[in-house]
Amino acid sequence: MDTSAPVGPVVVITGAGGGLGAATAALYAARGWHVVAADLEAPPGGDHITPVATDVSDTASLTALADRVRTEHGRLDAVITFAGILGIGPVAETDPAKVQRVLDVNVMGTVRTVHALWDLLRQTRGRVVLISSETGPQHSMPMNGAYAMSKHAIEAYGDALRRELMFLGVEVVIVQPGPFRTGMTASIRRRFQESTVPGSPFAAMAAVMGEMAAGEDDKATDPSVLAEAVWTAGTTARPRHRYAVRWDIGRRLLDHLPVSVVDKALTLALSGKIDAKKLELRREAVDARAETIEVAE
Repeated sequence: MDTSAPVGPVVVITGAGGGLGAATAALYAARGWHVVAADLEAPPGGDHITPVATDVSDTASLTALADRVRTEHGRLDAVITFAGILGIGPVAETDPAKVQRVLDVNVMGTVRTVHALWDLLRQTRGRVVLISSETGPQHSMPMNGAYAMSKHAIEAYGDALRRELMFLGVEVVIVQPGPFRTGMTASIRRRFQESTVPGSPFAAMAAVMGEMAAGEDDKATDPSVLAEAVWTAGTTARPRHRYAVRWDIGRRLLDHLPVSVVDKALTLALSGKIDAKKLELRREAVDARAETIEVAE
């Protein structure tokens, strides 16, 4: 341990390079914690923030992170697992390798992170804060299967971990954010457009769902609100098991209805939009072919 290192609580935050993770890192640092901010590329540093390049899909990278925390700080009081990626597209035709990548980062990345830091957390009886989503406990929606799978898994992992570690005096808390303004959601229309293969029967559905998701981004909450919730989850003396933060009211209400009713409602709500989008895409394809012929002539 570096004996010149400042004494105080230390937190590792993965996925701290932008969006929700960066907002949370800044808040913890402003309130006197020493933040080890980890992301694929080292985030910007600052007062009380140590940036570290870390790949949660690589065990050796996380071992190096743990060694650095041990050497430079000698303790760890909390870990917060923001690192994750989106998984958008029709699960029937999405390349399984892409689904595997989502699960590897979102699920196994979380498992690897906690495993690598476990000895440090055990010494201080530090806290584990797992970032799930409103999608975690809810029924999955169209085009969101891979991401929902990963967040369902985080919910199960968090329950098992909590019920094991509570016997050792280590608390595990799950935070379930609703829609927040981040770089991830801002690019969501493009992600939906790129999620289908050429000639896909799901192209119109992807376009409709992308437009709906982009509209939700305009109403999304500022990341500072989630940062405050994660601060509570990480520092309050007696935390709740779960913190649901600014869920979308419509999706929350739908999840309380019988599945058959929701399926029928989705069919009624989306069929007309999808059919209209199919016509629009056909017209665009015809216009594009006409332009190609015109240029060729």
